[in-house]
Amino acid sequence: MKPAALTHGIRANLDQFLHQLLQVMLVGFTIGMMRTVVPALSESEFGVPKNSFMLLTAFVVAFGVVKGSLNFVAGRLSERMGRKKVLLLGWAAALPIPLLVYFAPSWAWIVAATVLLGINQGLTWSMTQTSKLDITRADQRGLTIGLNEFAGYVGLALAGIITAYLATRWGARPALLIFGLSTILSALVLTGLWVKDTLPWAKLEAAKHLTASTAGFKPRYPTNISAQPSTWEVFTLV
Repeated sequence: MKPAALTHGIRANLDQFLHQLLQVMLVGFTIGMMRTVVPALSESEFGVPKNSFMLLTAFVVAFGVVKGSLNFVAGRLSERMGRKKVLLLGWAAALPIPLLVYFAPSWAWIVAATVLLGINQGLTWSMTQTSKLDITRADQRGLTIGLNEFAGYVGLALAGIITAYLATRWGARPALLIFGLSTILSALVLTGLWVKDTLPWAKLEAAKHLTASTAGFKPRYPTNISAQPSTWEVFTLV
């Protein structure tokens, strides 16, 4: 699609907007299944007491630190590779998670699965949000972020309910294996077949900003940022 044919706005890009909302719901499914199953396994099969320091540390370090780092990396990668490829990478990183939990002989395997979950969340949640912002107008971006968070956390809640139900019928490990593989494979297929790369929309908007004359308040941050800012410049600015 040529840049001239691109239009910003939710209505103008409704199909892609809805695809991206579905994607972030599936991202919520992925973290929701882990939040339900892993605490149950930690106590019953690995001897880690509920609310123990070991359990909390594993999740904070393995998930939080990795996800936070990948959120930043995802933005830079998507500018070079495109949003869709980063989204696919995020889902590919999640593929081993259900298998690691299902076959886990020790708590270390669960921690490894949590690291992959952090990578998945850092790449996929960032890209679903970024892609929707790419294709919407500036006056719609508050609504866009709200819908993104709504879809993601509804997915998280639904996954908790579904996996808890499956766990009572077939056990925690089979429940996560069935639900997890179904979610991740569905997300990969949907991304590959129907999600478009929204980087051209972002480039089109950036080009408009470069040519437009604007009047208003001057920025309060340092203005000695280069036209093509480095990763370090972006990090220090934020």
